[in-house]
Amino acid sequence: MIKHIVMWNMSGQTAEERGKAARFVKEKFEDLRGAIPGLIELEIGIDESAVDYACDVVLYSVFDSQEALTAYANHPLHLKVREDLGTLRIARHQVDYHPVALA
Repeated sequence: MIKHIVMWNMSGQTAEERGKAARFVKEKFEDLRGAIPGLIELEIGIDESAVDYACDVVLYSVFDSQEALTAYANHPLHLKVREDLGTLRIARHQVDYHPVALA
């Protein structure tokens, strides 16, 4: 199992524009649930804190293997989402990790 977390900042001159972009990103990624082999869990959230150092959107996903995550990165449905988002995202941060079981 591998967890894949991505955070973005959205483009836009106003909070309303960034919020609209964030909702669009959320909608597009939610459409991937159940559509890509090996994608076990997908959750996407929009920041509510409004602190200046927060990212606008976070994607939390779980894959059954590193191979599934690699396949997701190149899957046509994922590539279509990336294309649809275009320049809405101005910054991207990512962490992929294998969870450690607690004893």
